[in-house]
Amino acid sequence: MDALRGIKVLELGQLIAGPFAGKTLADFGADVIKVEPEGVGDPLRKWRLLKDGNSVWWEVQSRNKSSVCLNLRTSEGQDIVRRLAAEADVLIENFKPGTLEGWGLGWDALHALNPRLIMLRISGYGQTGPYRDKPGFGVIAEAMGGLRYLTGEPGRVPVRVGVSIGDTLAALHGVIGVLLALHHRDVNHGQGQFIDVALYESVFNVMESLLPEYDVFGAVRERSGSTLPGIAPTNAYRCLDDQYVLIAGNGDSIFRRLMSVIGRPDLADDPGLAHNDGRVSRAAELDQAIEAWTSQRSPDAVLAAIDAAGVPVGRIYSVADIATDPQYLAREMIVDAPASYGGSIKVPGIVPKLSATPGRIRSVAPKLGEHTYTVVAEGWPAHAPAAQREAAE
Repeated sequence: MDALRGIKVLELGQLIAGPFAGKTLADFGADVIKVEPEGVGDPLRKWRLLKDGNSVWWEVQSRNKSSVCLNLRTSEGQDIVRRLAAEADVLIENFKPGTLEGWGLGWDALHALNPRLIMLRISGYGQTGPYRDKPGFGVIAEAMGGLRYLTGEPGRVPVRVGVSIGDTLAALHGVIGVLLALHHRDVNHGQGQFIDVALYESVFNVMESLLPEYDVFGAVRERSGSTLPGIAPTNAYRCLDDQYVLIAGNGDSIFRRLMSVIGRPDLADDPGLAHNDGRVSRAAELDQAIEAWTSQRSPDAVLAAIDAAGVPVGRIYSVADIATDPQYLAREMIVDAPASYGGSIKVPGIVPKLSATPGRIRSVAPKLGEHTYTVVAEGWPAHAPAAQREAAE
């Protein structure tokens, strides 16, 4: 049995944050109806690389969902949403705050209609505060949350992470909120509630010791390239042919093993380097000693020697490395799934790994409006055609 079997999710969001939350719930069995604008659909359908006119990203983001096309600006579309929301467990939206209220579909209206409803609201700045009405995208949230300032080389322009990490962090916080709200409703006998997730807060929440260090010491953490200030040694080290490996020798016993491998017993036995605080003060010296050893060896030779000593080490993976890595394959993180355009496509597997209810790909990403007639005519029962579900299993 799927962990979320029987949970009905109405997804009104588009692009990344809201739909990623919906995708995560759908992977574990929730019945997700995705509402898309008539004619054009979710803009993600046309983002990045396209196959037969549709984004291959869409195959991942919208698997296990049904697609219903509605015009939410019309009374007819709004009435259909109300009818679906009256039976839904969860509604996901990531519009600008106030948009749903303008359509008569805000929290107060839907909660009165269905007191058990849980509404996940994801926006740039949240539903309150002086920035509430500003448009907000993940890249802006990453900057406001403190991540962009820390990313890159010292003295150079701050760079962005190569994926929309702000949106995804917000989606994951949203999923946590949904599961907490479901527990409160169903176990603690509470009512539904709304969950207010701001993109910038989701980024800020993973900024570790950034704020208390500033508060106590006035310290502003700066960009540090491939190292992590305050923890040593851990860095990317150059090997032959200008390739790099990552080595994390920052545990006390791990550090001693690493120094033994690189032929530096003097550093291993130095009492001043026995603990992290002493190593941090001499981080540049340690990095130089490690790279003097790695730079004379191939990445494979470095990986083999460091790994044999029980020191955390790894290469910097491209997607080509990921696609053939035995660890990824053994844990079913590279999955051949049916594609909406026919044939199959490699997609990421399901995370997290649950032992009894591990989640599954039940149906392919839907064609635009594929389930509109069925949903409008019949309502919530499993909307994806049985043959389509079986083909995906």
